[in-house]
Amino acid sequence: MSGNRLTIAEGMLIVEPLGMDKAWSFTRRVAVPLSSVQGAVVDPSVIDDPKGLRWPGLRIPGKAVGTFYVNGSRQFWNISGYHHAVSITLHGERFDRLVLTVTDPESQVRAINLAITHSR
Repeated sequence: MSGNRLTIAEGMLIVEPLGMDKAWSFTRRVAVPLSSVQGAVVDPSVIDDPKGLRWPGLRIPGKAVGTFYVNGSRQFWNISGYHHAVSITLHGERFDRLVLTVTDPESQVRAINLAITHSR
């Protein structure tokens, strides 16, 4: 089950946390121009990535939701398990990286990478 809805529309990538993840992350949505998206990858190995300092948000085993500060970068995480994890690298935005659980990660990554190719 996905904790996020991803939408690509009008030159924007829009991430909407679903259900209680919206409350736990203190985020209704993250919208970034496709021109700021450097790329997306399916990345279940993020389970091993350092999470850094969390503020605000929630972190319990198997779940990381909210804003995390890692080695000078600001990252938005909304992960419920790591099997369907997607990592999206951004440039010049509020967040440097988005780490998300999504339904059908391979399809979502293809759509994001295709959209950023067409936006350039």
